[in-house]
Amino acid sequence: VKTEVLAGLTTFMTMAYILAVNPSILSAKGMDAQAILIATALASFVGTALMALFANYPFALAPGMGLNAYFAFTVVLGMGYSWQVALLAVFVEGLIFIALSLTNVREAIFNSIPMTLKSAVSVGIGLFIAFIGLQDAKLIVNNDSTLVSYQTFKGELFNSVGIGAILALIGVLITAVLLVKKVKGAILYGILATWVLGMFCQLIGLYVPDPANGFYSLYPTFAMTDFSALGKTFGQAFTADLGAVGILDFIVIIFSFLFVDMFDTLGTVIGVSSKAGMLDKDGKLPRIKPVLLAD
Repeated sequence: VKTEVLAGLTTFMTMAYILAVNPSILSAKGMDAQAILIATALASFVGTALMALFANYPFALAPGMGLNAYFAFTVVLGMGYSWQVALLAVFVEGLIFIALSLTNVREAIFNSIPMTLKSAVSVGIGLFIAFIGLQDAKLIVNNDSTLVSYQTFKGELFNSVGIGAILALIGVLITAVLLVKKVKGAILYGILATWVLGMFCQLIGLYVPDPANGFYSLYPTFAMTDFSALGKTFGQAFTADLGAVGILDFIVIIFSFLFVDMFDTLGTVIGVSSKAGMLDKDGKLPRIKPVLLAD
């Protein structure tokens, strides 16, 4: 029981960032942040429960980083479509995904891809998540000449951006030491230690919250989320104006979501199952069909 509880808490803490990142990415394109927060939490709960009770695998599910970035920055910002149209495309793609899972097509695609490519996909997703982490920690910042640059750790933003970046480095160092020492729950302890250090920095005034720029108080809050906000996004896909979207363009958007989703799942499943020693000698995951269906 102790192992299960520790593993569950660690998994939650390492993926809980999506509760902040998902609303941040999608609300920038006009969607309600509170509604996205609720939807993200509910989708994660339902998906993880299905994976546990239906597939009987210890894989937690939540909205994917690749998909929300493609949704916001490519479909809405790049192509200029409304978020309602993008949401409808996601809904249709989800139905296609279920059909592919029921008819063994996804399983066939999964099993036909070489193990080297499967490993490469999981590495790519890992690099993508790591890069987002470095950006959110403000260790990496924008540079007009080279696109990215290191944080300077000086100037008027030190009490928000600078100290946050330093705390991130300390947290990674603590986690790394615990992992080398083979401490069970090392990642969880690293996260908790960083949080405690952050609260201490806020207490002594070294860290100053700046909500307008995304730097919030590190003290826990028990304020309830406004669940009525869910109505601002729920079912809005069916209000999409398809008149401004050509049928071929809409199909391309659906296919793009499908492609990103397919390889996102592929890389993640291979990554977590290989780490847990669940793959067979051929690099396949036994009973993969309910896993893909739960996803």
